Amino acid sequence: MTAPQRIPILFIHGLWLHHSSWQPWLTLFKERGYDPVAPGWPHEPATVAEARLHPERVANQSLQSVVDHFKALAQALPARPILIGHSFGGLIVERLLGEDVGVAGVAIDPAQIRGVLPLPLAQLRAGLPALGNPANISRAISLTADEFRFGFGNALSPEESDDLFDRWTIPSPVRGLFEVAVANFNLHAASRVNTHNDTRGPLLLISGTADHTAPEVTTRAAFRLYRHSLAVTQISRFEGRGHSLVIDHGWREVAETILVWLDQQRSAGHLAGVTAAQ
Repeated sequence: MTAPQRIPILFIHGLWLHHSSWQPWLTLFKERGYDPVAPGWPHEPATVAEARLHPERVANQSLQSVVDHFKALAQALPARPILIGHSFGGLIVERLLGEDVGVAGVAIDPAQIRGVLPLPLAQLRAGLPALGNPANISRAISLTADEFRFGFGNALSPEESDDLFDRWTIPSPVRGLFEVAVANFNLHAASRVNTHNDTRGPLLLISGTADHTAPEVTTRAAFRLYRHSLAVTQISRFEGRGHSLVIDHGWREVAETILVWLDQQRSAGHLAGVTAAQ
């Protein structure tokens, strides 16, 4: 008897983290019967060290080019995948799911899609290292340890924040960040999502209540934009968690919540064509 096909999962990271930061998630989801992959952004080097040495390789990428990159990767998988993304990766998940590329999506602390209006002061400060200099639009820039601590590690001890900074951070292209910042003035912005799609797969939005980079209020505003869709859209919040919630000591709690949610969607018949993980 042929073994049942494992369900593909495509993990998509956001700005300033290397794709290898998903490794604990890949191990866990593979143990639970899925077939997970976590590719990098276009031209992202294979290692953190190499990425730090060659920021020019990822510079000047638009959000649309990154969306197209992950869309092609998703469509090359043996079956339509579950999409899980963090930060800018969460925005990309929302874009792709709205285009029916995946069977389900999870957007963790997602960057703002077009139509989200709140702009908290903490978010402005978190974006300042990139947005503070217009010349950065064509560059790939790095965060300092202090900038990372404010944008990612504010809910952690300084020691843990600095350790995560040392392990996972890389220079990132910031053209997409500029594009998102002005998206509400552009009808054709790459961050525009089909929030009215009634036939897409289920979507789970996740927020950390202490997040400075993607504050909870912006995730809740995105959730409201889906109110006219008949497709399953749900939201979950993690008290006291910051933007580091996918890589810090509490990552597994977030991952287990997602695994339970996926089981619920499958049991409810919302994952068409997806069989149980073995």
